[in-house]
Amino acid sequence: MDRLEKKEILQAVLIADNFNENFIPITNSTSISLLPLVNKPLLDYALEALNRSGVEEVLVFCSTFVDKLKKYIKQSILEKCSWSTQMSVQVIGSEGCRCLGDALRDLDGKGVIRGHFILTSVDAVTNAALGEIFEKHKRFCKFDKGAAMTVIYKKAGTEYRTGNEVVIAMDKDSNRLLFHQRLNPVQKERHFSIPLDIFLVNSDVIIRHDLIDPQIAICAPSVLPLFADNFDFESRDDFVRGLLINEEILASSIYVAELESEEYAARVHNWQTYQMVSNDVINRWVYPLVPDMSVSCLYQNYLFYRNNIYRSSDLQLARGSILKENVVIQEKCVIDDGSVLANCVVGSNCTIGKNCNIEAAFIFDNVTIEDNCTLTHCVIGNGAKILSGNKIEAGAVIGSDVVLTANQTIARLLVQSTEPSFDDLSEKLGDKAYTVSDPVDKCEVDSDDEDNNDQSNGFVRMSAVEFSSKNSVCTSSEEEESRAASPVQEDANIFLSEVLDTLNRGVEEKSNPEFLILEINSSRYAYNMTLSEVNFYVVKAILSLRHIAEADAANLISAINQALAHLSPVFKNYIRGDDAMMDCFKAIEECCQENENIRSKVAQIFHYLYNKEMVSEESILAFYGQLEDDSVWLQNALKKLVDWLEASSEEESD
Repeated sequence: MDRLEKKEILQAVLIADNFNENFIPITNSTSISLLPLVNKPLLDYALEALNRSGVEEVLVFCSTFVDKLKKYIKQSILEKCSWSTQMSVQVIGSEGCRCLGDALRDLDGKGVIRGHFILTSVDAVTNAALGEIFEKHKRFCKFDKGAAMTVIYKKAGTEYRTGNEVVIAMDKDSNRLLFHQRLNPVQKERHFSIPLDIFLVNSDVIIRHDLIDPQIAICAPSVLPLFADNFDFESRDDFVRGLLINEEILASSIYVAELESEEYAARVHNWQTYQMVSNDVINRWVYPLVPDMSVSCLYQNYLFYRNNIYRSSDLQLARGSILKENVVIQEKCVIDDGSVLANCVVGSNCTIGKNCNIEAAFIFDNVTIEDNCTLTHCVIGNGAKILSGNKIEAGAVIGSDVVLTANQTIARLLVQSTEPSFDDLSEKLGDKAYTVSDPVDKCEVDSDDEDNNDQSNGFVRMSAVEFSSKNSVCTSSEEEESRAASPVQEDANIFLSEVLDTLNRGVEEKSNPEFLILEINSSRYAYNMTLSEVNFYVVKAILSLRHIAEADAANLISAINQALAHLSPVFKNYIRGDDAMMDCFKAIEECCQENENIRSKVAQIFHYLYNKEMVSEESILAFYGQLEDDSVWLQNALKKLVDWLEASSEEESD
């Protein structure tokens, strides 16, 4: 048996079709696999990730553009791409497949899968060590003979909904998945319906709503027969939902693996996520899959400069042009005098004229942009020509070979080079420029309906996202939380109000603090609050209690002491650990803006919490060191306390 396990080939199935979403109109004439992400096809990112995870054989399944895909892979092998030296790649084409379920049923019929395998899609970008998770999955299978799949999740780190966010319930001890629901990409849910049986049957259940699903899973051999026997399993979500509902009937279970904080995984399934993942690659969150490390190549494509400037060595850059930050420019490009580029990607053989302003734009190969053009938050397809004076913005997508006549303003439009066959709303912008109806418009209209349950694509159009590491799709910390919480968003405002009502009632009625914590947690899940937000608003609610708000400056510390005499278990339940203490200090800082008495006693409040061992000396010093110029008043207020703490530390060390 050990011998057989040693000889087992680690296989992966890479789904190259984008069954549920479409990039319009650029990719409707080619495979989504060859869509360039920071000037490298998505296929190369997927294959390189599998190669680095120790995969030996990859089966690339596609039902469209089969010949193009085979030709690209054959050419890549001839050029000795890094993944081709250690990994066998086979393209399996099958026409007529309309969903993931059809694809897996086709693979089951062909009998090409010989054991456990990695199932992923070409739009999943990751640097995770999938080989280690594969071994973890096999341990699950040894413990549970019915284990069919291990789904991989990653902690979410973005304030933007991408359509990949999920809420799950899992058994804490075994990591068995008990409940899975994809979150609405358009609006935040206020309530979740989780079957009561989950809590009655399982002794220790964890509910997580801070995860994204990058559509990567490790599958047991039983997965393909399960798809073959159940034709209503069209997507992976259908499969997961079906197994959870019929777990006893199908004798199958699903397990959960969460990626480590330093590992990255995200999907590129619409223009919004395309922009966000490109941003993450440029900002090196996907290391080693970064531009200067030559994804899938054995040579270096770019010279890497300060401020994340990646440029080809043969770039012709005029003296008066400026590359600000987060810019990637491929080979054989020319940029004329006076042009300014920031937060953008430029493909090979592109020409940019004089006095152009380009920001948050994605320009594919062989594009010509004439003088005095402005491009902001847009995508320009292969071979497009933008004549002088054009202004393209607000998530516009200009398709391949489009020619835009001079001095036009294009915003929130999809434009292609040929006239659409079935589109009554299409407008002609030039001989090779026609608008295409945008499916996101219907989604936006529907999102205004409170009863809208459509959890489909959402955010097809690329909206304005600042190019910053704070907006990465996946991050290892709470960096995505803004330093100040004002203005309070609607859901957060309601959550704060409910927490304040709970604590006021708890103080007046002397309620059991454990019950108060349960109420707060219930509100947290109802309004989809992050742990950092809960920490912040709990402290803000405590400092906003009635008798504290009504106390004068002389009696303020006494009022806080009276409140915490009863609520200290609530405070300590949330404010534990360095990150939580920083949330606490930020809440105090915001309360200072709203209550002059708290502002005048802020140093005493910090000192009180320190004396009661509710916050640590290290956290106070760390918070003080992070204060910026606009918080000079707080620096001055805390200076005497900080000096005292530092002096005490020096005495102790002596």
